[in-house]
Amino acid sequence: MGLNEMMKRRQFFKGGVITGALAGITGVSAEELAKTPKQVEGPFYPKVAQKDKDFDLTKIDGQEGTAKGKVVIISGVILNTDGTPVEDATVDLWQANAAGRYNHPSDKNKAPLDPNFQGWAIVPSGKNGEFKFKTIVPGSYPASEDWSRPPHIHFKVSKLGYAELITQMYFPGEKLNDTDKLLQRVPEADRAALIAKLKSEDPPTYEFRIVIDKV
Repeated sequence: MGLNEMMKRRQFFKGGVITGALAGITGVSAEELAKTPKQVEGPFYPKVAQKDKDFDLTKIDGQEGTAKGKVVIISGVILNTDGTPVEDATVDLWQANAAGRYNHPSDKNKAPLDPNFQGWAIVPSGKNGEFKFKTIVPGSYPASEDWSRPPHIHFKVSKLGYAELITQMYFPGEKLNDTDKLLQRVPEADRAALIAKLKSEDPPTYEFRIVIDKV
């Protein structure tokens, strides 16, 4: 990676990171600070080692191509249940590509792989608990004969002294959210915490707040 590209990536990570959301932390209600609901890790946590696990999943270091699909920004913040931002938490993210296929040896989906899609990222949360990713909207895929999973992104958040959280983020307005067996298992009052909020159309930017608890 060249020096100019490195600078652009650093500027992307540092610039425009949900400052409005962070400024409003003190006004977050007790309901909003309930712990983020847990979800299953699923069978497709990455097994294939890869060097490039940075915040930009639309490109792979050393390759010229760009991932297929609708490019979006996922920004958010990691909070303790008392509203305190959690710095240096490990934010581990993985997802299917735009065709609904994981880069995983156990994924038997016949949809094509995307050689330009990173698919997996691990970054630390920043000083104010913030994180940010550039990715594509994952495709839906069949989980069984009578069940198709909606677009979703897996998260694993961990830090020493906190309970590890494994969960999934869903996109608003997706019809398959209403029939997804995993999302529908979550109590109705808690489901909104797993559905990202669209904050900007240009570029499409979604906000996902994650609340973890100390052990």
